[in-house]
Amino acid sequence: MFWSFFNYAGLAGGTVVALYAGLLGLLTTSWFQAHVVYLHAVQMTWGKDLDIPEVFGFLHNQVTPFRIKSVGVESLYTWHILPVGLYRQREIDLLHEASGFVPDITSRLGFKLLRDDPEARLVIHFHGAAGTVGSGYRGPNYRALSAGQPDKMHVLTFDYRGFGRSSGWPTEQGLIADATAVVEWALHVAKVPPERIVIYSQSMGTAVNAAIMEHYAQQYPPIVFKGHILTAPFVDVPTLVSTYSVAGTVPILGPLKRFPILFDYLKSFIKDNWSTKNRVASYVRTNEQNGQPYKLTLLHGEDDYDIPWTHTPVIFWHAVNATRSEKVSFEDFEKIKDESKVDLGYAGSLVECKTKTGVIREEILKYGLHDVIMGNPVVTLAVMRMFEDE
Repeated sequence: MFWSFFNYAGLAGGTVVALYAGLLGLLTTSWFQAHVVYLHAVQMTWGKDLDIPEVFGFLHNQVTPFRIKSVGVESLYTWHILPVGLYRQREIDLLHEASGFVPDITSRLGFKLLRDDPEARLVIHFHGAAGTVGSGYRGPNYRALSAGQPDKMHVLTFDYRGFGRSSGWPTEQGLIADATAVVEWALHVAKVPPERIVIYSQSMGTAVNAAIMEHYAQQYPPIVFKGHILTAPFVDVPTLVSTYSVAGTVPILGPLKRFPILFDYLKSFIKDNWSTKNRVASYVRTNEQNGQPYKLTLLHGEDDYDIPWTHTPVIFWHAVNATRSEKVSFEDFEKIKDESKVDLGYAGSLVECKTKTGVIREEILKYGLHDVIMGNPVVTLAVMRMFEDE
């Protein structure tokens, strides 16, 4: 009996080790990596028709579903969301329009209200991994984004390639191409100038946001949007996989940290690195050199068990270092931050770095989790600040 127990225990342990080794082997393949990083196969809106936004709590014809063409894919499934105050002003007209997906959005009243109003403002939304434009807390997120100016603040959101009803397969360059296509649509079809556009992002979307901000800032002439908001960002994928735990408790690669050579070897197989820290630093440095005004806000909850909040101070450090001729270490920078940090009690803390050119803001919330934070007033205020003249 005694030896049987140890035999069973040994068998169980061996099985766990074998399964773990198999998982590590799968993680070296690009196909499995894509499913792990993007989770695009996880729809989270099963049984609900995205062409009927009312199912997700929106008013009749408040949302117009349509498609935007991107490079290398058929099209990107997109929502244009009217702010509720503007909707109320034109409610009768909107109720008389046909609802659902439209092949040509330029014929719709909602689009014309965006394009033809010289005071209209637009938040372009880059969502996180998994799900669709209608999943989870994204609905409350859209409402929070427009709440500060309910008669002017439109929202444009879309599914990346391979997500929801968008065709294709997700890759780093593919998602950047998709985000670029949506931004180009906003600039040249909706004709909203960059000074009336804020780009909001959450989780994986923050990496896309960082790529977009860098890309446009480096154009000639440079294109700098009114502001960028990164909620629950991560430093880069190699750092993320080394800190990520399922449900905040079960580490995936954490056990391998004891074996640095093996750990580094496995990280070398990562295909899509999404280096947010470097792209954000490049964006800040470019704008500082060009004298272009810019605003960047980083938001993160301490109770985020998907992406540890400790990623955000590292990104903030890289961003602020990009404004300095003499760099400081992370440890020294944290000491400098303590001198100017504003303690908000149960709401968390904030630090703001202002230069002659830009504003970089870090807000660490005590509460907010990974997704709930998206619908909270802190997001509304972040957007409002972007449109305030300093």
